[in-house]
Order: sequence, then structure tokens, then C-alpha cells
Amino acid sequence: MLFTSPLKSSSIRIMLLGSGELGKEVVMEAARLGIETIAVDSYPNAPAHLVANVTHVVNMKDRDALLEVIRREKPSFILPEIEALSIEALEDAEKEGFHVIPNAEAVKKTMNRKNIREFAAKELGLLTSAYRFVKSFGELQAAAGEIGIPCVVKPVMSSSGHGQSIIRSEAELVRALEHAKEARGDASELIVEEFIPFDYEITLLTARTEKETVFCEPIGHHQEDGDYVLSWQPMDMPENVLEKARMMARTITDGLGGRGIFGVECFIKGEDVYFSEVSPRPHDTGMVTLITQSQSEFSLHVRAVLGLPLDFVFYGPGASAAFKSSSEASVPVLDVPDGAFDKNAFIRIFGKPVSHVGRRMAVALVFDEVEKAKAKAQEIAASIKG
Repeated sequence: MLFTSPLKSSSIRIMLLGSGELGKEVVMEAARLGIETIAVDSYPNAPAHLVANVTHVVNMKDRDALLEVIRREKPSFILPEIEALSIEALEDAEKEGFHVIPNAEAVKKTMNRKNIREFAAKELGLLTSAYRFVKSFGELQAAAGEIGIPCVVKPVMSSSGHGQSIIRSEAELVRALEHAKEARGDASELIVEEFIPFDYEITLLTARTEKETVFCEPIGHHQEDGDYVLSWQPMDMPENVLEKARMMARTITDGLGGRGIFGVECFIKGEDVYFSEVSPRPHDTGMVTLITQSQSEFSLHVRAVLGLPLDFVFYGPGASAAFKSSSEASVPVLDVPDGAFDKNAFIRIFGKPVSHVGRRMAVALVFDEVEKAKAKAQEIAASIKG
């Protein structure tokens, strides 16, 4: 493959639609290969804006505005990094010959929990929890009655756990309906899912090109209110169960097609593997790969986009813990103790322009035996003030 320098007429150009902390890492990996990067988001000075060659601020849900930026910049590859964007703009761009990663149809399926659940369960025959889709409180009550309580209620369009609730009594249904309005997307329709008392859940990062598919070691993770706070790699699990998860991940990613890395989330109950969700982009729980692998999930994503070989070395176990702000600030300041930096640990500060209570601002990464790494990463995250 021929490489050139950025900002030239012959440059390979990658456009990110969404420029958060995951996109920032993708930009830095692309830059290491001399690729020109264009970061687009709905607010200025987003993390990837700080490192990209070109930046734009547009309404990501505005079809015409997004198309105008794509047509003006003429990227070689378009990488959607968030769910809250105009799928119509992506479909139009693809029809005009632009290369959407992995493809516009895959993005459309995965940005909406209704689309991806029915695709996985009905078209691909994957094992999932029982589910119903509802649009009113009456339908929500009926669905909870059919599926049983406890159950899980999520907006069909959201991310990072926003708007998600676990219902443990019928009295909590009203609160769940109100909480769903916090979704990063459309909360007009909800999915009600059977609560699976799973033993653990994993993310299986799956990188694919037209020539090969590779799997990272399984990532265990802990969530609070549906949002990742701790992840570790590898998750200790039986080889036969891991093979079932790999088969599931291959089935869903082959079904979606295209290139790139996919974060396939599964619930494990005994020897049963339940499909939960899939993201056609780097996954927040996969930030642990920044310290455990020779090629992080971000590097693998760029390689896959370019059609390059996907070989990598797993260095060994590690963990990541998210730091979330406890304050509202227009000039965020993080007080990080010196003990957060040693030979086996480091911090990645995202550089977000403002902080909100609960907003993810940094991540602690530790390379060590899993339990030691988890404890150390949590200790570091807890020691940060800001």
C-alpha cells in the first residue's frame, strides 16, 4: 500500500463523525501512518479536534449540513464514531461513492436497538434475552407483565447507558419512562428486555477486513447505570464458551459486513452465550487494549479500514478504570497524584472542554495480573480530583 503525507492532493483522508475520546485515539493512530484526519462533532474543541488536521462543528443530525462537509472534504473513508447522527446523510454519501465504515446499512442497524436486535434474533438466529418494543406507558406495563420483573428498559436509540433502567418493581415503571428521556437519541420507543441473571458479561473486540477476521482476548467489564466504569483483559472463561462467543461475534460481524473493529457485547450464563449489542467502532471497554496489546483496538480499527494485516501481540493482562467528573466546570482541572504514574500504570486525559457531573474525563490503565490491575486502576481513578 502506498502512503503519503497529510494535507496533500494525494493524501489518504479519514473523516470521523463524532470526535470524543475514542475518536481521538483513532486520529492519533491514523496520524502515525501519515493519514490526513478530519474530525467532525457538534461542539468545538472535542477531544479528537485537538489532534486532527482539520476540524468541523456541525449539527450531526442535520442531513444537509453533514453531507455538505463530506462533499467539501472528500474523505477516502468516513468513520461514524457516535450513534446520534443523520443516517440519511451516510446513505446518500455512500450512493455518491464515499466509503462509509463499515457500511451505511451496518451503521443504520446498530444505531437502533430495534434494528439490531431483530436482525440478530430473527435473521441470524442468535440467542438473546426475551424482548418487546413499546411506545407508551400502557405498552410498557404490558411488556413488563409478559416478560416479568425484574426487566431492563432502554431507549432504542442511545449510548453509554443514557436513559437505561433496571426495573425491580412495577412502581419503578413510571420512573423508567422519565429516565428514558435522558437518551442520546430518540426516546420515543423503548426496548423492554428480560433480565438475565448472567454470571458475567464480555466485550469481544472483533476486527475484520474482506480477507480476515481476528479476535482480541475477551474483555470483562463492570457497568453502573449502563455505562462502563471498569474493564479488564482477559476475562477468565472456559475455552468452549469463548469459542461460542467467537462464533456469535463472527456471525454478527459477517452479517453486517464491511471493514473495521466491532465491539460485540455478550452475556454469559453457564455455558450459554446471549447476544446483547454490537458497536461497529472502537468500544469504551476496549480502552484497556492501550496497555495490553501491541496493536490497540484503535490501531486495529485503522489497519482494518485500510485493509492491512491484523496480526498483533497480546502482551499480558491489564485493566482500565474510568474517571468521571464530580463537578461542573467550563475550565476543567484534574488533580492527578504522582502515584498514578509508574512503570505499570498511566493516565489518559481526554481534554474535554467542559466537565459535568458524571462525565468521563480520563481513564487509568494498569498492566498487571487481572485482580491486581483492577484494584490499582480503581485506586488511581478514585484518587483523581476534578
